[in-house]
Amino acid sequence: MHQMSSEMQSCIDECLRCYQTCLGMASNHCLPAGGKHVEPAHFRLMMACAEICRTSAHLMLTGTPEHRHTCRACAEVCEACAKSCEQVGDMDDCVQQCRRCAESCRKMAA
Repeated sequence: MHQMSSEMQSCIDECLRCYQTCLGMASNHCLPAGGKHVEPAHFRLMMACAEICRTSAHLMLTGTPEHRHTCRACAEVCEACAKSCEQVGDMDDCVQQCRRCAESCRKMAA
């Protein structure tokens, strides 16, 4: 197995937390809440965020150098998701986790 930097391990952890947070909030908070929480653009963005976070973690775990590309995309999607969740309201956990993940992924993409 390749040697993983502590920065990469930290990014993997943030990505997996963001995956869990976005998927969990979409399923267990947004769906029951209804209304603006399940508007298609917002809900799709949450699903996309969860998936790009999972994918970024996966590529880092496999040691693929192309993880920089997914990390760059992940940072952009996480920022968009944080903004959308902030606008919808009552989604502070998701907003904070998306921003932490975006920051970590920006470092990995550099």
